[in-house]
Amino acid sequence: MSKKTVATVFPAPALRQKVGELILKAVLEIPTSNETRVEASQTRARALGRTAARQASLIAGSLALPPGVLGWLTLVPELVGVWRVQAQMVSDIAAVYGKSAYLGRDQMVYCLFKHVSAQLFRDLVVRVGERVVMRVASLGLIQTLTKTLGVKITQKMIGKGITRFVPLVGAVGVGAYAYLDTLQVAKTAIELFSSEITLKTEDL
Repeated sequence: MSKKTVATVFPAPALRQKVGELILKAVLEIPTSNETRVEASQTRARALGRTAARQASLIAGSLALPPGVLGWLTLVPELVGVWRVQAQMVSDIAAVYGKSAYLGRDQMVYCLFKHVSAQLFRDLVVRVGERVVMRVASLGLIQTLTKTLGVKITQKMIGKGITRFVPLVGAVGVGAYAYLDTLQVAKTAIELFSSEITLKTEDL
């Protein structure tokens, strides 16, 4: 089945809107963490990243097992499951660095999706030496960001959806992608929360 056929069966505009809504929900619902600040913050944070990557890989790979159209229908549940694991990981990493107080919707959307499109966040986060200046975005800007991310992620989803028609091999690939994707999120979170963070409130 071609990308064009998949996009016809599953209309892209409706999918983009749904994905955008799911992203907004993911960044607005900040999970609490049972982790505490530790001296070896980076070691613990990396361990949390590897554990989360394995969990995300298992979720994504398992949901990719059903063949054909049925497997394609698991794409959205796969995204939700992986994002939940990643969001909890980001919260835990913030906690081990003692930065839970700095974790809000701005930091969550940045950590979860900076690797998808760094360009989108160039005006939101600025690094000055060892310090990170993060502008506090309005809800309107967050909504705009999630809509744009919804478009980009939907494009990738349609491409990934083709693998649903290749039993087992597709599941392995999807699991590997989720593993690497989660490690990217962990890397962003570690870079952010290991730095001195300054929040700058202004209209964007």
